[in-house]
Amino acid sequence: MEQKESYPKSAQAFAEAKSFLPGGVNSPVRAFGDVDVGPLFIAAAKGSKIYDIDGNEYIDYVGSWGPMILGHAHPKVIEVIQAAVKKGTSFGAPTLAETALAERIVNAFDSIEKIRLLSSGTEAVMTAIRLARGYTKKDLIIKMAGCYHGHSDSMLVAAGSGLAETATASSAGVPKSIAELTVVIPYNDIDAAEDALLKHKGKIAAVLVEPVAANMGVVPPAEGYLKALRNLCDAEETLLIFDEVITGFRIAYGGAQELFGVKADITCLGKIIGGGLPLAALGARSDIMDMLAPAGPVYQAGTLSGNPIATAAANATLDILTKGDCYNKLKAKSVMLGAGLEDAAEDAGVAVTINRVGSIMSCFFTDRPVRNFADVQSTDIKQFKRFFAEMLKQGIYLAPSAYEAMFISLAHTKQDIEKTIKAAQKAFRKITN
Repeated sequence: MEQKESYPKSAQAFAEAKSFLPGGVNSPVRAFGDVDVGPLFIAAAKGSKIYDIDGNEYIDYVGSWGPMILGHAHPKVIEVIQAAVKKGTSFGAPTLAETALAERIVNAFDSIEKIRLLSSGTEAVMTAIRLARGYTKKDLIIKMAGCYHGHSDSMLVAAGSGLAETATASSAGVPKSIAELTVVIPYNDIDAAEDALLKHKGKIAAVLVEPVAANMGVVPPAEGYLKALRNLCDAEETLLIFDEVITGFRIAYGGAQELFGVKADITCLGKIIGGGLPLAALGARSDIMDMLAPAGPVYQAGTLSGNPIATAAANATLDILTKGDCYNKLKAKSVMLGAGLEDAAEDAGVAVTINRVGSIMSCFFTDRPVRNFADVQSTDIKQFKRFFAEMLKQGIYLAPSAYEAMFISLAHTKQDIEKTIKAAQKAFRKITN
């Protein structure tokens, strides 16, 4: 670890935090355990930049792990948050802002007629699974290896020893009986999905997938994959759940469903819809959503669901995203960055594969295509670690894991991207020495 010498205040803060927080952090990836640099403690952020407590400035491609599509501390979002705070921080009662946000989401997604607001992506997926089981009266869920859906018990699982077998727990504290309710298969493998549905015929409540995998790095769906999943689910009377916590309002205003033209039965949303505050949602057509209490027998509740400060930020953020050709601007910035990274790697003789969908991308250290989790695991993680450290030294803040995405925001400027590409040129040359 070079943190103590290069980032002394962060090093001290991390040492102190470990006395009071497990591992010194409140979410595991923040501990920088997958890289050879200690975690940075952040003091402030504005636009495309973040600032650590040692006084260093960085161009930020983490964006709070996806929500900051407008950039940090956008003036309009800060304005509505401040106005909302003055009226009270939580009511535990309905507000007009909740209905306004629900209407925006319903209008953005053709597959959604009603929504339920929640506080986290984990909660959205957990509720979607319960809802699918209640609606179908079936118990098993199919998920894809490498797709992350939060830390509820059913999702902290790994593939069984054979194709289409029920899963095993990947975390202590998850009972075997719960893990066995999930079947894990490879992403982008429609034959595996068909086999799993056949082996467990009549028992699968839902197939759950990130339509664009973005928690093993960015892995796009193969051509026709999502449509084929849709057809399989229809044939087996199984619900299709899209986890669009990352992709919703990110790769298009209507998420992956708009981009790829495939409708989900249940959609999980988060990150961007909170405008930087804790907020998530799940949505579906009315007959599914009306299974939720108090309309139906599937129970879900939350004290802070639809929090007035979060809904204010959410409405402001989505309002901005409907104006000014935002998604073409995001795409142009992302294409420029991706092409620059590819050229820089080629000039340095470093083999990389750039996967990009909209304004999310990953730079994998491999000379082969990356189509699933096994492909990701075969990339050169040591090279990534060296690249990460070299970029950080030059003021470029990337996700501290080879299994995460880069997020481009509307606040990133051409100069930011040019500086990032120049830093990458130096970093690629350095890691080949």
